[in-house]
Amino acid sequence: MTSSPLPRILRKGDEPKYPTFLELFFDLVYIFIFSRIAGALAADPTPTTGAQMAVVLLAVWWVWVLTAWLTDLFNPQLPIIQATVLLVMFGTLVMAVTTPRAFGEQGWIFVVGYFGIHIVRDAVLIPGTRVNRAIQARSIRVFFWFGVTGPLWVAGVLVDGSARLVLWAVAVALDLGSARIGWPTPRLGRTELASQIFTGTHLAERHREICIIALGELILTIGIQLSASDYEAGRVVACAVAFASAVLLFQMYFHRVRQLLAPHNVALVERVRSGTSTSYTHLVMVAGVVVMSAGNILVIGRPFGEAPTNWIVMILGGPALFLLGGCLFDFVVTGGILWSRAIAIVVLGAIGPAMPLLSPLAITIVANLVLLLTLLVETAARRISPVPAASGSAGGPGS
Repeated sequence: MTSSPLPRILRKGDEPKYPTFLELFFDLVYIFIFSRIAGALAADPTPTTGAQMAVVLLAVWWVWVLTAWLTDLFNPQLPIIQATVLLVMFGTLVMAVTTPRAFGEQGWIFVVGYFGIHIVRDAVLIPGTRVNRAIQARSIRVFFWFGVTGPLWVAGVLVDGSARLVLWAVAVALDLGSARIGWPTPRLGRTELASQIFTGTHLAERHREICIIALGELILTIGIQLSASDYEAGRVVACAVAFASAVLLFQMYFHRVRQLLAPHNVALVERVRSGTSTSYTHLVMVAGVVVMSAGNILVIGRPFGEAPTNWIVMILGGPALFLLGGCLFDFVVTGGILWSRAIAIVVLGAIGPAMPLLSPLAITIVANLVLLLTLLVETAARRISPVPAASGSAGGPGS
């Protein structure tokens, strides 16, 4: 511990540990973001578009993670922190608006939104923590790495096509990867991965909330497609099947999380290494939900007939990604492998070659059956043996 005075903007030890209404309000913009990404995937379900939307998702996820860490480390009741969160929210909205054309003529607007978010955040945190150099160093390290990746984002705007995709992919990989190694910075070192600097309860709740937001986007997509279906029988059935998939995801996520992140399993103070991993595993789960949403748009639009290969990949790949994220999350928290979900991923991959024989709606039903069977197996297993004690944690690293 340093003897320097603590900055006034830090969250105090006796502050409420649960997210504020402002944080819940901030999350709402992500319904729009996920919807835009899913819509872009459905409009052009090709590997190129998939790679582009993956980069966009990683960028907006990085913004969400930094904001969750911001309101965990710093007092969210202060007007300056509240104003910062709202400005970040607006910048995220700008990024979302340009999402379908971020790799086209509106790429510069996407980057301006991304730059604005980082500049506003660091312009508040670096001066606000100047009375304590050890704490200020955290924000400086993040800003340093923003300076490293910033030129790559700008360079991407100046080129088109594959060149932009490669430059932005490298930039966002460095953004997320630098956090995983503690943002090593000349003369300032790095944030130690064993540091305990976060509130486990707060960040556990933030991760739950972003998953609810992703599922909310899934329901929104189903509702929009149903309203545009003219209530044709096939499309109504497809909407019902899509809704069933949302219910299954909800049950699979929250039943497991309720066990793993019960109050007695959540550390009061979070470590950097395990917390980073937890944030990234939730990214994989959210990505799976977004891909499922895109698949639902396609299936509800044309439930019968031949299913192109790229449709099959999305219909089966979405659940597989969600299950993979669940497996990784379980491993981070317990140190073990959730074999029911690992086997389900293998099953989804194994049945893929036979799926061209079925209609898009039938493939979705098959995917739902795999999810349902997995849920039933896990429910039965919970009754037989208790969940192992958590060895990891539920939060994320900070700046």
